[in-house]
Amino acid sequence: MTTLDWIFLIGTLGFIILYGILKNRKNTNLNGFFLGNQSLPWYHVGLSVMATQASAITFLSAPGQAFTDGMRFVQFYFGLPLAMVVLSITFIPIFHRLKVYTAYEYLEGRFDSRVRVFTALLFLVQRGLSTGISIYAPSIILSTIFGWDIFWTNAIMGGLVLTYTLIGGTKAISYTHIQQMLIVTSAMIFAGYMVVHLLPPEMGLFDAVRVAGKAGKVNVIDFKFNPQERYNVWSGLLGGFFLQLSYFGTDQSQVGRYLTAKSIGQSRLGLLFNGLVKIPMQFGILLIGVLVFVFYQFNAAPLFFNSVETDKLIESPYAQEYRQLEAEHEAIAEQKKEEIYALYAAMESKDDKAISAAQDAIVETESLFKGLKSKVSSLIEKSNPGGDSNDVNYVFLRFILDHLPHGFIGLLIAVIFSASMGSVASAYNSLAATTMVDVFKKSSPKVRSDSSELMISKLITVFWAIFCIIVAYYANKLGSSMIELVNVLGSWFYGIILGIFLVAFYNKSIGGKAIFWSAILSQILIILIWNAEWVAYLWLNPIGCALVFGFAWLFQQFTREKK
Repeated sequence: MTTLDWIFLIGTLGFIILYGILKNRKNTNLNGFFLGNQSLPWYHVGLSVMATQASAITFLSAPGQAFTDGMRFVQFYFGLPLAMVVLSITFIPIFHRLKVYTAYEYLEGRFDSRVRVFTALLFLVQRGLSTGISIYAPSIILSTIFGWDIFWTNAIMGGLVLTYTLIGGTKAISYTHIQQMLIVTSAMIFAGYMVVHLLPPEMGLFDAVRVAGKAGKVNVIDFKFNPQERYNVWSGLLGGFFLQLSYFGTDQSQVGRYLTAKSIGQSRLGLLFNGLVKIPMQFGILLIGVLVFVFYQFNAAPLFFNSVETDKLIESPYAQEYRQLEAEHEAIAEQKKEEIYALYAAMESKDDKAISAAQDAIVETESLFKGLKSKVSSLIEKSNPGGDSNDVNYVFLRFILDHLPHGFIGLLIAVIFSASMGSVASAYNSLAATTMVDVFKKSSPKVRSDSSELMISKLITVFWAIFCIIVAYYANKLGSSMIELVNVLGSWFYGIILGIFLVAFYNKSIGGKAIFWSAILSQILIILIWNAEWVAYLWLNPIGCALVFGFAWLFQQFTREKK
């Protein structure tokens, strides 16, 4: 990081934060703090919804996910457009008509306060854990660049977002989201251009995609039905549909975004805009990861992308073993480079036999590379048990720091920071809103002044910020791709929450007692199904929803409770 990088980094972040605060620094009641007085147009809503979903995890972990696993993760989003249509028809009119602060207020009128509080608690647990991971993502940057202790980097990130969330409330968050999405989009397009620019002179974008395809990385569509496979068309269309429907329809971090709109029509336009743009956006981000993979076929890749952990390894008793692995890696990298050039030449000459031979050789060397990486992970676990032995989240960051021009490094890191700030700010606001409206005010119905309620809401926001920072501290011990991890956490709860809402909307014969006990039983079963690994995590969403429906109907038959 040079002085120019720091100027871009501090300047970009400072502009975003100050702009958001100045646009709305006067909140006098809960409506202003949580709903922005319902005054925002559709493009604010659409960009805010996208920014809430597109955290630093998206821009750090997604390219690494594509680097290791190819493009198939994009199938995760195939159910999104249909979910946006269903939300626009069903959820939005109900929430706007009832003039609620949170989605869970509706459940008390339909069932009872017990169901409302239970559903709100499910959301609070899930969103609190996921937000901790969202804070951890940009903390990786500071930790990697400076070797700072992860606790303090988490505290800096979590505290920075807390500042403008407390001052500006949800309207400030929405205004900063617009700046963030414009900067993020521009920077990621330029990042993709730079990856292609750094490839061999004779190779363009389409050539790079062809090479990636022969290496098995452009695996966008998989029609094979396998419930244990994480990503295919069916898990994306069905499992993804239920997850997206629950995320955008019942997760207060998203509901709070489109409840700020001026009208039902503006909310609908904002969500439909998100449904149309999100898949191409995610496709582009994953494509950058695939292009980075191609770049590292022609250039030596680090054996392990997390330089903080490898630096510690060099200072450990296992240094000699690590250096031996690096020496083996250098030999494999040279071999891989020869094989990728052979593949490219065979593709140019359209020699199918040579292409097949080159593909087999690349697969073999890639297997050797993964074997060496696995050995490094084992050394890290032995020398530093609390360290991060999975480097998938560091692939894109390491590429940025090692190969992109100065100035742009600072800008791109600012992009990742600002993306995290957008999603974490929305989460803080939604956690505080749900705790205040659905838990605190229900348990303490005492009438308070607007200023008192606002002060309590801000204190609750501080509490959740501290909770999420603590979760972030332990996130590196989970050893997984962050973009997958947050969706796994969501899938534990989203199917149950969605089932409760769909019963409320579409089966008026079921009462509060039946839905309450069916939700508890279904939640237990979903955790057991996930632990047994019977299906991939996306399928937990439709299964959880179906369990809630089925058990609720059974309980209703036995209890004969009046609705």
